[in-house]
Amino acid sequence: YAINIPFSKLLLENISPTMLASYLYLGAGLGVGLLFLITRKKEENQNEKYIKKDMPYVIGMIVLDILAPIFLMFGLLDSASSNASLLNNFEIVCTSIIALAVFKEMISKRMWVAIMLITLSSFFLSFEDLSTFRLSWGSLFVLLATLCWGLENNCTRNLAAKNTYSVVTIKGIFSGLGSLMVAFCLQ
Repeated sequence: YAINIPFSKLLLENISPTMLASYLYLGAGLGVGLLFLITRKKEENQNEKYIKKDMPYVIGMIVLDILAPIFLMFGLLDSASSNASLLNNFEIVCTSIIALAVFKEMISKRMWVAIMLITLSSFFLSFEDLSTFRLSWGSLFVLLATLCWGLENNCTRNLAAKNTYSVVTIKGIFSGLGSLMVAFCLQ
């Protein structure tokens, strides 16, 4: 995952942000989908079926995984890959705060310290120039991506009993196809 951002920055010179986002997710969905087909019989007991109650979380996961990589790719257009990589840590803050607010999960004192430090560092990284407090549009798009991934992590949390391969396959293929449709609409 860490190598994704620097390589994506290079690829953005030749590929549109939305098309690259679709390739990333379609590649993951197809790759893990093959693994799912290979290991499906071995993990038969883990193949819990999706039920109607799961659908809001599945749909939320897909929609948020369409938006997040598109925001990240647009953010990369206007920021350094090193800055975007560091800002990506804000996903931890978003995931934790949403889990606390929505699902009433507890946050330890150490985690609160980490949240504050990540938030503070993300604040400083978001400015193009600290002397004028000029915000970087690229950083704001990366932070939007982390917010989407924080929400998505909490949707996926509700699918934890499902087979991991099936969750990633669904997420990758449908989010990739959604991003691909966005890419075609924007051309």
